[in-house]
Parts: sequence; C-alpha cells; structure tokens
Amino acid sequence: MTRFHPPNDFSGLTQQAQKEDLYAKLLEQLNKDLQFANLSEQFSENTSPEKLQRDLHELVYRLISEKFGDYLNLLYIIDVSEAQIRSLDGSDVVRLSEQVAFLILKREWQKVWFKNRL
Repeated sequence: MTRFHPPNDFSGLTQQAQKEDLYAKLLEQLNKDLQFANLSEQFSENTSPEKLQRDLHELVYRLISEKFGDYLNLLYIIDVSEAQIRSLDGSDVVRLSEQVAFLILKREWQKVWFKNRL
C-alpha cells in the first residue's frame, strides 16, 4: 500500500488531489464537515483551487475573529490535530487563519485519500 505523504502547501495539495482525480471528493468531504459543524458555507464542485484557498482562509479568519466556539467545533469535527494547532504562532490572526485553513484541507485530503485506497 502506498504511504500517505501530504504536500506541504495549499497549491501542492490541490494539485495532487486534481492529479489523482479526487478534487471533487475533497470538496465534497469539506462540505460534509462544514454542514456537520452547522456552518452554511459550501463550495461548489466548480470551485477553483485558488478560490477554495481564498474562501477557506476567509472563513477560518471570520470564525476565529467572530465565532470562536464555531471555529473550535469545526476543528473538532474535521479532527485537526490539536498539537498542530498549538504549535502555530497566534500573534498574527491573518497568518494563523491561513495556516489553519491549510491544516483543515490537509486533514480533509487525508480522509479522502484513505477512503480512495480502501
């Protein structure tokens, strides 16, 4: 079985998802978890990787700034590593939200990748 090696950046991750023809599944998984977290945001299957990055970053920023409880709930539902979150520098909320958006997508990619391998 191939080992899971996630890319280190947003564009690498979305490129890998597209290359493996799993980008739509990635968006589907993200939408499912957003819905479980009672968040109204959804990404259409036509969402470009650039728009996904921008909009997910904006969503995380808004949650951290305005709805911290919803932010924590989303991280819990997606199952983002608490250790990874704690290791981030929270002094710049814009940078923090960008890093958290990547961790969210990386965890969603991991779920999709493993489901595809079963």
